[in-house]
Amino acid sequence: FEASFIRLIDKVTNGSRIEINQTGTTLYYQPGLLYGGSLEHDCSPSRGIGYYLESLLCLAPFMKHPLKIVLRGVTNDQVDPSVDVLKATALPLLKKFGIDGESLEIKINRRGMPPKGGGEILFSCPVRKVLQPVQFTDPGKIKRIRGTAYSVRVSPQMANRMVESARGILNKFLPDIYIYTDHMKGVSSGKSPGFGMCLTAETINGAILSAELASNPQGQGAAVLPEELGQNCAKLLLEEVYRGGCVDSTNQSLALLLMTLGQRDVSKVLLGPLSPYTIEFLRHLRSFFQIMFKIETKTAEEEHMGGEKVLMTCVGIGFCNLSKTIR
Repeated sequence: FEASFIRLIDKVTNGSRIEINQTGTTLYYQPGLLYGGSLEHDCSPSRGIGYYLESLLCLAPFMKHPLKIVLRGVTNDQVDPSVDVLKATALPLLKKFGIDGESLEIKINRRGMPPKGGGEILFSCPVRKVLQPVQFTDPGKIKRIRGTAYSVRVSPQMANRMVESARGILNKFLPDIYIYTDHMKGVSSGKSPGFGMCLTAETINGAILSAELASNPQGQGAAVLPEELGQNCAKLLLEEVYRGGCVDSTNQSLALLLMTLGQRDVSKVLLGPLSPYTIEFLRHLRSFFQIMFKIETKTAEEEHMGGEKVLMTCVGIGFCNLSKTIR
């Protein structure tokens, strides 16, 4: 799947040079210009589309032409963030940084579950010359919970059973819960059976936290009861809410990257406990951009709720998208 990822990077850029030695242990990569345009790509079914989409979200606002790409493969799996979660959380995050317009969208045409995949999504994103700095330090209280329970090539009742058990847990906390059931039939259901659910909690100030779970792929591991899956997903969402912050744990790195590339101005964001991925990502930011974040920990007592929080502050490097065509 790494080779598939390198081919994808090669498609969106112009003039990259990539060399891999025979044993496949070292990679020489000379970046080209981010070109964009309308593309198609078949992702490797061993990883979810979310794996490819995450990096595209980081690059998309800085293309020369607005990116419009069709990705095919596994839309929901147990390893990577699913397309549903990225659609619900990453897009509102991009809007905070001034990347918006009707051309910013992720559309799921077909779902594909592992091991065979067969899903298809459309991702389009406009280009921006500069990013706005953000002050996003007060997440506020949770006002509503939305979600999607999907089932492909299994009985449509599976989705309803998941919704029922998830609501059973979440209804104790707040009344405004709406979970859509999404049952794909025929061609749009991909090649493998499966089901799963994705929940998002939205706060009064527009912060969005999310959690998701998918069933075990066909032929691997024990069968999962939809009731258990619904309950566990609800518990994961409550865990994410407990961790808190203005950005959930899957999108921490995207938020920090966009803050780094902002104008020469102070950006602040309040995060929950940093995930190991984010910590490694901060080290990369330091080595590429020589930028250090000021990190202040807020204990649970100051914030009156949830786990420990981290306030991240940085001054953007004033990155400006020079390749954007001026009309």
